[in-house]
Order: sequence, then C-alpha cells, then structure tokens
Amino acid sequence: MIDALTSAPPVLLVLAALAAFAVAVVAIKIAIKLAVRIGIVAAVVLAGLYAAGFTDLSFLPFF
Repeated sequence: MIDALTSAPPVLLVLAALAAFAVAVVAIKIAIKLAVRIGIVAAVVLAGLYAAGFTDLSFLPFF
C-alpha cells in the first residue's frame, strides 16, 4: 500500500493530500457545530432546572 503511494506521480500525491486536508477541515467544522449545539441545549436544560428550583443534581452519575 505504501509503495503504491510513494510510486505515484507527485501531482496525484498533492491531490490526495489536498483531499485528505479538505475532509479533515469539513469533519472538524461539523464537530464544532455539533459541540456548540449540544452545549447550548445543556445550558438551556440546566437553566430550566435551576429556574424550577431543582438544584440538587445528585441523581446524575457525575455530580
């Protein structure tokens, strides 16, 4: 497998590197968007619990 990559013309190696970089950038952008949305939902849920007077979070396994 590695021999096939190293014996390829340089243009193909550059194109493969650019494609891998583009995939990584898109994956990171999607991961950041997902993390932000999960954070916003968690903040809203915790604010709602606090506003309802439910401040004892001992039922959660990590508190």
